[in-house]
Amino acid sequence: MQLRASKTEDPEISLTSLIDVVFLLLIFFMVSTTFEQQAVLKVDLPEASNVSQPENQADSFELVIDHRGQYYLNDRRLVDGRPSTLRAAFIEAAGEKRNIPIILRADAETPHHFVVTAMDVTAQLGFTRLSIATERITPDQ
Repeated sequence: MQLRASKTEDPEISLTSLIDVVFLLLIFFMVSTTFEQQAVLKVDLPEASNVSQPENQADSFELVIDHRGQYYLNDRRLVDGRPSTLRAAFIEAAGEKRNIPIILRADAETPHHFVVTAMDVTAQLGFTRLSIATERITPDQ
């Protein structure tokens, strides 16, 4: 009869399952997280019923889009409505300045994609001060 205790082995903890669980949690949080996308271009959207008169700024650009989608930059008609033409006109007019305010005036009948193209070109060029002009609605209308 052996009364001596046999050698006891040290307890061993398997980390494999723990690593698997942590890895699965990491994947779950990465997939379920929504990322907030910051706007590159700041757009001031004034309320149409409470429009204040804009200050007359000599160093601002006025981009007008008529109902056919024709662009006018500071009362100069652009050759066509391509983004490259609009980009070239802004570069020629602004040079290296990118903090100049841009006032976007679009006709009510202007197709949406012309306005979006104008906003996209200004954002790509680095302009951050874009205002969309509206008309004041009087209470009797």
